[in-house]
Amino acid sequence: MESLERISDITGAIRSGRASAVEVVTAALDRIAQADRRVNAFLTVTRESALERAAELDSDRARWPQLPLLGVPVAIKDNICTRRTRTTAGSKILDRYEPPYDATVIERLVAAGAVPIGKTNCDEFAMGSSTENSAFGPTRNPWAFDRIPGGSSGGSAAAVAARMAPVALGSDTGGSVRQPAAMCGVVGLKPTYGRVSRYGLIAFASSLDQIGTFSTSVADAAATLQAIAGADAHDATCAADAVPDYPASLAGGARGIRIGVPWTLLADGLDPPVLEAFRRALDVMQSAGATIAEVALPHSVHAVAVYYLVATAEASSNLARFDGVRYGYRTPRADTLGQMYDRTRDEGFGAEVKRRVMLGTYVLSAGYYDAYYLKAQQVRTLMRRDYDAAFRGVDLIATPTVPTPAFRLGERIDDPLQMYLADVFTVAANLTGLPAISVPCGFTTDRLPLGFQLTGRAMDEPTLLRVADAYEQATGFTREKPIPLT
Repeated sequence: MESLERISDITGAIRSGRASAVEVVTAALDRIAQADRRVNAFLTVTRESALERAAELDSDRARWPQLPLLGVPVAIKDNICTRRTRTTAGSKILDRYEPPYDATVIERLVAAGAVPIGKTNCDEFAMGSSTENSAFGPTRNPWAFDRIPGGSSGGSAAAVAARMAPVALGSDTGGSVRQPAAMCGVVGLKPTYGRVSRYGLIAFASSLDQIGTFSTSVADAAATLQAIAGADAHDATCAADAVPDYPASLAGGARGIRIGVPWTLLADGLDPPVLEAFRRALDVMQSAGATIAEVALPHSVHAVAVYYLVATAEASSNLARFDGVRYGYRTPRADTLGQMYDRTRDEGFGAEVKRRVMLGTYVLSAGYYDAYYLKAQQVRTLMRRDYDAAFRGVDLIATPTVPTPAFRLGERIDDPLQMYLADVFTVAANLTGLPAISVPCGFTTDRLPLGFQLTGRAMDEPTLLRVADAYEQATGFTREKPIPLT
């Protein structure tokens, strides 16, 4: 069967009769069996249900015109609930958990004709920047097996990069879609907070979490967002705004677009190849008709500190539910209720989750709430005001996605601060609720991918996608693939 790597290729082949949905899904499953032994992108592969779903699509031709994602295999980050399918959030405490319901995004993907093919590896409860914090072993970067794929959605990013799935879902709390997308050389989109329902997403930090997409093109990101966006009665934070036609918004290019660059934020800590690739990306944008201007985001220098106060506080509250009583792991070694609580959480949670829960509990405690959590929320408000002021003069804001290319497995696992700084350019979009996208923008001399990040106004995904697509069309980096996997 011909190689089908993008949504339009797959749906076109099925509609024309050149391929069946069963053949497309079988090819994806075979690719997983071939490649994932070295990558460890998938924790669960749903072969039987995927082929059953594909066969149903093949037999229901009358519905094909209403299915924009007809037969498209989709990988799902393992913190998004899938009915009667193991959903672990990368944690031992949920090792055998099978949700009794589908997340809203799963329902909408299936309604659009997509075929979920498995659940992907991630940092435990999405807490990490390298996918090394998973209870089920690290994922490896398909471009270099000794490197991290980024995190926390590293399994989804690696699955798309290795062409095991054309599209994948992830969650983005502080960069967990965009950062691994940059490190794996694929497109990663974080929509506006509230643009996509969080119902069925296992919560980390509820005011920051947002489900996003991975793909090998901006067009596929637009098509996937079209399928999953929109109001949801199950999620009170989900916006009621009408959903634009995202695929149609790609037309128009970048001419006349004003792009702001916060150069003072880029003064320190950038690897030279990252800065060089970023400057080349800005040159491409100028050649495409955009104008570049400097913008000031003075409070963003505090973004990482603010993020790790707000996120850990919310994590401390959200993870209190994992106590061995209602679902998930329960210690077999307890004589009292107190012992059961303590030992269940001690044995079920990994080191990074414990670190963040303890930090969050501390900053919410009496005597420290005002000094830390409240102050962080105040600075968060100032950051949003900075962006509002900047967007009065520009349409988008550009930065590198990550300050360095993918680092080696184990290199930062014992240095939490250096690990956290990998998110220095991504956390602001979560703290402000703004949409952002990472698109591939080149490589280091040893072929490690680099990412170009654009951040837009709230609910202005059409402009974000249009300009990102214009950049993709002008460069072609999204067509690059990692070395063949055997």
